[in-house]
Amino acid sequence: MSGMKKFAVEEAVGHVLGHDLTRIVPGEMKGPQFRKGHIIQKEDIPMLLSMGKEHIYVWEKQAGMYHEDEAAEALFGLCDGPSVGRKGPAEGKIEILARFDGLLRLDADRVTRINGLGDLIIVTRHNNSAVKAGEKIAAVKAVPLVIAKARLDEARAIAGAGGGAPLLGVLPYKLGSACVVTTGSEVAKGLIEDRFTPVVERKLAAFGISLKRRIVTGDGVEEIARAIGEARREKPDLILCTGGMSVDPDDNTPGAVKKSGAEIITYGAPVVPGAMFLLGYYDDGTPVAGLPGCVMYQGTTVFDLVLPRIAAGLRLAREDFAGFGVGGLCLGCPECRYPVCPFGR
Repeated sequence: MSGMKKFAVEEAVGHVLGHDLTRIVPGEMKGPQFRKGHIIQKEDIPMLLSMGKEHIYVWEKQAGMYHEDEAAEALFGLCDGPSVGRKGPAEGKIEILARFDGLLRLDADRVTRINGLGDLIIVTRHNNSAVKAGEKIAAVKAVPLVIAKARLDEARAIAGAGGGAPLLGVLPYKLGSACVVTTGSEVAKGLIEDRFTPVVERKLAAFGISLKRRIVTGDGVEEIARAIGEARREKPDLILCTGGMSVDPDDNTPGAVKKSGAEIITYGAPVVPGAMFLLGYYDDGTPVAGLPGCVMYQGTTVFDLVLPRIAAGLRLAREDFAGFGVGGLCLGCPECRYPVCPFGR
């Protein structure tokens, strides 16, 4: 193997390991028993033999060749930015961590093209995943112990096609406040309790968004439009309208949102539950959403797919919603484990 010199274990005493040696004990551990750079000692021989290592490779630097750790460093450099941290390298792999809570954004095309080169691996979580500070969001690794510089140059060229932007990063959540317009004469008249707003408030809080004001209104288009106008005067970062989103004659929220001056991006989304979702924007960029009733009683809906992106300040387009269709069917599991499931992926 180019760049490596092979020794029998008994003859390797005093030599420096060129790579990590992994030990696996089922049910107990899987990790490096001996790290790269370790100087082989006589007392190491029994352990090495028990690991099936009858020969040891010592790294010898050669022009035009990269050690696996150096290759991992080069790959990490294509992802590095102020929003990510790292762990490693270990065994030729660097884990990439989120520096803060936010939305994972990555260039799937460039990542896929680099993976297509062979010998190099970039593995990530799904694009647009909501991530927490310190969580693992990706890992980079070289497959062989030694890799040609030319292959890494190919990866750099692909990464450079993005104008020098990192392959991935984390967008911080930007929105801080919201107003909720609760529609329905039964709620306005106090006939039933508003169970919608507490659910929405809890979901907003997960992204650092506080409820600035709740406005309760009747079912008429004019009433709802006035309530939305009242909410806008509060200058929230987001307006949410709950209820009145179906196609029944007395469900007037979509018409009221339009009458309030918003540009409707979509009324209807290829997601179940949540097909009757609405999203629009006002001239100042403030988003307004109409939430169908399923958000109140279903554990996970279209709102859970859209909210992290809105919270990170992304302006969504109709094409974004079209892409939800593949993977947008919730399986309704008895125990919801979202986001550790295929919904929305």
